[in-house]
Amino acid sequence: MADDDTQQDAKGGEGGLDLAELDGGRPGEESREVDLADSGKIPGNAKDLEAVYDIPVQVSAVLGKANMQVAQLLKLGRGAVVELDRKVGEAVDIYVNNRLVARGEVVVVEDRLGVTMTEIIKMDRS
Repeated sequence: MADDDTQQDAKGGEGGLDLAELDGGRPGEESREVDLADSGKIPGNAKDLEAVYDIPVQVSAVLGKANMQVAQLLKLGRGAVVELDRKVGEAVDIYVNNRLVARGEVVVVEDRLGVTMTEIIKMDRS
């Protein structure tokens, strides 16, 4: 009789835990695989992400910003200096596809500019 009670509980009988309920199923329904796209879950490892490795993204580093009137903009010429809202040594914003993802410092790599990431910005996906 005890064995019958154990089997009843495993299948979702009174007081038992129905495993189908844990993955979004209904009580008494067999467990099934859940599609990651439907569940909103993040893939578990790098192999799951291979499909997106070749998708190009735009990466931008913003040194600072300035607001001005159109009249001021039209007066700018060669050699004009536009004062930005950042101080020397202050972190630059790093955007991927127009979404802020990190902050960093400007560095020189051979004869080009680069950015070293110093802070990763975590965004809520709500």
